[in-house]
Amino acid sequence: MKISFELCHKLAILKQISVIFSTIFIGFNLWVNPAIGDPFRSKNPIEIGKKTEAAFQAMFEEGNYKQAKEYLTIAETEEINEPLVYAMIASLHYFDENWDSLELYAKKTAEVGKNLVRINPVRGNIYAATGHFLEGAYIISTEGTLKGAPKALEKLRKVFSYFEAAERINSSDPELNLLKGYMDLMLAVNLPFSAPEKAIERLQDKASPHHLAYRGVAVAYRDLDNLKKALEYVDKVLVEVPDNPEVHYLKAQILVAQAEDRDNDLSMRKKARKNFDMALKNSDQMPRRLVAQIFFEQCKNINNIDDVRRPCDSMRDAIRDGSGTWGPPELPKL
Repeated sequence: MKISFELCHKLAILKQISVIFSTIFIGFNLWVNPAIGDPFRSKNPIEIGKKTEAAFQAMFEEGNYKQAKEYLTIAETEEINEPLVYAMIASLHYFDENWDSLELYAKKTAEVGKNLVRINPVRGNIYAATGHFLEGAYIISTEGTLKGAPKALEKLRKVFSYFEAAERINSSDPELNLLKGYMDLMLAVNLPFSAPEKAIERLQDKASPHHLAYRGVAVAYRDLDNLKKALEYVDKVLVEVPDNPEVHYLKAQILVAQAEDRDNDLSMRKKARKNFDMALKNSDQMPRRLVAQIFFEQCKNINNIDDVRRPCDSMRDAIRDGSGTWGPPELPKL
């Protein structure tokens, strides 16, 4: 099989953008009819199930992955026809690098999505695409980019095909534009000669909820090194979800990047430290690997503030591997 230059680049970043489907299930608030619980649509909401909605509140509004897992365990048996349940479970397994379970729930997401096409063709195609995308992430994660390229390429083609089918039916659907907007944005940011403007416009104008769409825009501007715009958008997100730990983490990253651009501006690093602290405030409710990474970046940031060389790598590994404290709020001085 001959693989084009563009598709090779897409495959090379497939593992990275698989995080998108974890990221896009973060930060939802229930800005909709609470009796229905559709986080995407303020008009004509679609019922997704009470336990799924409770998982939204736990994970997306509060950043409480632990409680979300409990709700999803129930939803998996009581709300079996909701593909978002399986996509959320798959994303949690991605965080934990539980590859066998990721494969299982990726396939389940695609299966339930395809079954939903008869009832709701837009959402059915969206989650058929999502399932195949997660299957591609599994292939690249377990086989590597080169060995897994042919199979992952086929999955990626199916992703585009299902998204295009959904778009032909209703190109203004906010759920579609949120998910596809994130994927298009990550491709545009990472592929050479690509322009992210259309993807940013899609998220700004057609995606919902707004705070999650703006979060994607903030990430894009961060990766494009437009830190002023990145900070502007992350602040918009924090107005709506002020307690979301991962949004505080994102803001801390942007502030650190600004500090580095300003020859190690300590005042900017001190601002970043506050956001890192907010991100780690309830670290026992987040995935261990995520906590380890946030802690690692906070450790390096504080090393730059007080000019003390802490062993950030080993401290991170202790958290990630379960042999150390889960996100200690204070870093010891040497």
